Amino acid sequence: MRLELAARLGENVPRYTSYPTAPHFHTGIDAAICRGWLQALNDGDEISLYLHIPYCDKLCWFCACHTKQTRHYEPVTTYLRSLDAEIATVSSLVAGKGRVRAVHFGGGSPTMLKPEDLVALGTVLRNSFTFLPGAKISVEIEPNDMDDARLDALAEIGMTRASLGVQDFDPKVQKAINREQSFLQTKTVVDGVRSRGVESVNLDLLYGLPHQTRESVASTVAQALTLEPDRIALFGYAHVPWFKKHQTMIDEAWLPGPEERFAQSQLAARAIMDQGYEAIGLDHFGKPGDALALAARAGTLHRNFQGYTEDRCETLIGLGPSSISQFRQGYAQNMPSTAEYGRMVADGGLAAVRGIALSDDDRVRGWIIERLMCDFGFSAIELVERFGEAGQRLLLKASSTALHGPARLLELDGDRFVVPAESRPFVRSIAAKFDKYFESGTARHSAAV
Repeated sequence: MRLELAARLGENVPRYTSYPTAPHFHTGIDAAICRGWLQALNDGDEISLYLHIPYCDKLCWFCACHTKQTRHYEPVTTYLRSLDAEIATVSSLVAGKGRVRAVHFGGGSPTMLKPEDLVALGTVLRNSFTFLPGAKISVEIEPNDMDDARLDALAEIGMTRASLGVQDFDPKVQKAINREQSFLQTKTVVDGVRSRGVESVNLDLLYGLPHQTRESVASTVAQALTLEPDRIALFGYAHVPWFKKHQTMIDEAWLPGPEERFAQSQLAARAIMDQGYEAIGLDHFGKPGDALALAARAGTLHRNFQGYTEDRCETLIGLGPSSISQFRQGYAQNMPSTAEYGRMVADGGLAAVRGIALSDDDRVRGWIIERLMCDFGFSAIELVERFGEAGQRLLLKASSTALHGPARLLELDGDRFVVPAESRPFVRSIAAKFDKYFESGTARHSAAV
């Protein structure tokens, strides 16, 4: 049955870390509009910050992030001056109205920064914004970068969650993706952050990589579980060589087919849950006491551009090239080019070059898709209470098409529209079909991976 569903629903669709999705952003949202949205924050608003470090000292061939390889540190130093300038501008526009609940350092490789630069960046942030007590600081870590000085620097900036990219421990797979990283290296970093008081460790694993088999995936998961991470993210490799040219270094003949990918994902998920981890959304797993697991059980799980999160802030401010900000009014994305970004943020400028303003219809669809992705269903009563007439209009369409249409996307359980249990691995496809079937003047859908 699962293979039949995989054949019917296993299409390439948006990841839905936003709605509308990034392909629908346009140049009508620019720095001037972003400036106004920043100034419109209310006193007492809680905000999150995302800082993008767009450099790596070695390029992994599987990666689809906005990053570039550099063998010299001078470009990084120049970039950090630009980032400081953007932070100064944004904080002056926020003018103390936004209190920081969470910070996420992503990339690229944030941990390629020199220890003193990590500390300096953390200091700039705390001097520029008001941090709430207990604010969460998450950092994406490349284990090959790490040494004691960097571990000490991360502790000094107050890191509370370390996220380590593992991908796969099989040497043949690692060589094929240009990411050689031993289990011992990974364990040393995990032990290092924990010895410095970090309260949460996440490991990122991938399936669908070149030369991966069910046996190699099972071995990687077993090794990862010995590290007792607080949570695990299990992602499918997205092969998009037309978008990221370095992925052409991966021979497509090495890639597992759709049935094998699906089998790898299900095998890994079962192995993780057999060790007491709770399934969270599509692709995350957490120990029962982990904050993400607690949010999933409470129905307060959310999605943003970092994926599943317990972060409840309505405003996420992206800093750095290609970063995306989320406001009540819509989304704004910075210039991806690092050099052009630097020119734009000099002398008090902002770097937003594209985005989208949200319509009432977008807000309704976005909420439904988020609840499908997080809870595998949504409450009809809550939909109408939240969105009034706009929610009622979509609910009437859902009642006929989603339940009785040709695809039978959802089932009704009391007042809740729910994704059938056997279809839950394909909830992204169901969300995409839901959006397409209820097309109206402002509905948006695009194929992605």
